[in-house]
Amino acid sequence: MKPAVFLDKDGTLLDDVPYNVDPAKMRLAPGARDALAIFARMNVPIVVISNQSGVALGKFDESALRHVERKLHELAAEAGARLAGIYWCPHHPQGTVARYARVCDCRKPAPGMIQRAARELDLDLARSWFVGDILDDIEAGHRAGCRAVLIDNGNETLWQRGPLREPDATAKDMGEAARIIERAWHATELAT
Repeated sequence: MKPAVFLDKDGTLLDDVPYNVDPAKMRLAPGARDALAIFARMNVPIVVISNQSGVALGKFDESALRHVERKLHELAAEAGARLAGIYWCPHHPQGTVARYARVCDCRKPAPGMIQRAARELDLDLARSWFVGDILDDIEAGHRAGCRAVLIDNGNETLWQRGPLREPDATAKDMGEAARIIERAWHATELAT
């Protein structure tokens, strides 16, 4: 089993454009290109974990996520990295599309997407990291057994604290988050 780096999509890996499924509007967030290159050098699986409530809210069809997925793979490849997997949660409890309007175990802060990725990709969650821009991301990572880095870029507005919502580290952007993870990784490897 290998450790992995799990990345939130909007506001972390990509600039935050609400409910965007247009690949032409997808841009890597500050520091993300450097982060992807660092993770590629570390030879660590990179997995994208994203709530996509726009499906449940009727803003776009689930099939639109195929184009988003293709663009994410292209952006990673341009940075010299490869995504091991991309996992979406299309649900929302207040959704308007009946099929997706429900409470689920995959919508962050629930850990379901991370746990599914770990099963399917044979990943060691205790040695993995989750990087996100809001405390729901941090909680999801911790509930799955990962360490977590918060990108403090202004996207978290509620600041509802709790034991599972305290990041292990805070970074200004993805590049800094990757350097934090790389240093921790090397310290762990030297200790074993």
